Amino acid sequence: MSSLYSDHHRALQQAYGTTGLAEMLDTGWVHEQISDDERAFIASRDMFFLSTVDPDGNPTVSYKGGPTGFVKVLDAHTLVFPGYDGNGMFYSVGNIVGQSRVGLLFIDFENPHRVRVQGSAEFLADDPLLADYDEAKYLVRVTVSKIWVNCPRYVHRYRKLEQSKYVPKAECTTPLASWKRLDMVQDVLPEHERRQAMQEGLLDLATYEAKVARGEG
Repeated sequence: MSSLYSDHHRALQQAYGTTGLAEMLDTGWVHEQISDDERAFIASRDMFFLSTVDPDGNPTVSYKGGPTGFVKVLDAHTLVFPGYDGNGMFYSVGNIVGQSRVGLLFIDFENPHRVRVQGSAEFLADDPLLADYDEAKYLVRVTVSKIWVNCPRYVHRYRKLEQSKYVPKAECTTPLASWKRLDMVQDVLPEHERRQAMQEGLLDLATYEAKVARGEG
């Protein structure tokens, strides 16, 4: 397995006296296959952070949320997650199509624990697994190159109060994102979303900003 470290990493490790520790983690802790414990942890999550890189090498990080278990571990080297309705930028997914390299961070904030994943990702517009996800637009399949458990020392404890009402459910219609109800964006929405916006009620900018300030999205 290739090392996590470049010459720049090793120079800092030497400067701060952590070379031995860093080498032990690199060769004895980081691994290439998803363990049973890591599989179970990933399956228990309802969110993760996704890191991608644009064509100029600029990194970006996105929050990805869904129902518990929306990231599926297919085998010891592969996981998959769905893409739901977004803001139309396709920023992270465009980076995946263009550059493929990804990092994923899974965190439990109630019982501090975290797992880091590095790998290459593939955009799947049509795949049989799409049927497992209500309202998914596409899937992303990640081939894992490195995975490891990270120390949870600085993970603050938070408690989940409720699941987002925007997570799709088979038994009910998913409400529109509040920004899609803005009167100023109606001209750029698909017709079916304009109809739903009218049914749910249009918002002016001041009302929308007040909702966002309250965390209502």
